[in-house]
Amino acid sequence: MPNPKGRILFTEDDADTRDLLRLLLKLEGFEVIHAESAEQALSLATTNQFDLYLLDNWVPGLAGEDLCRKLREFDHTTPILFYSGAAHESDIAGAVAAGAQGYVVKPADPDELTSQIHALIK
Repeated sequence: MPNPKGRILFTEDDADTRDLLRLLLKLEGFEVIHAESAEQALSLATTNQFDLYLLDNWVPGLAGEDLCRKLREFDHTTPILFYSGAAHESDIAGAVAAGAQGYVVKPADPDELTSQIHALIK
């Protein structure tokens, strides 16, 4: 894809959600690299450059908040957005405290998610 609007590392273990969002974000002009586990996400993040990390709160290996903290240990600037079914205020507050800039609760209107992504990548 020539000149993507941004490169996103999307950490999601549910194949249906992953495939649907990859298609949606590709149609929006983004390049999406996916990780199915926290370990894979950390490996990709340490060896590649991304414009946004898109995280689920529940991924194999680590809780989303812990993955967020680990990302922040070596990357203090790339925006982190959670896209998760964990909808309690404590989940959202925990993600922000761990270093995330935003949190979108599944299922969300695709326009809500993409507008958040566009705003964070600007």
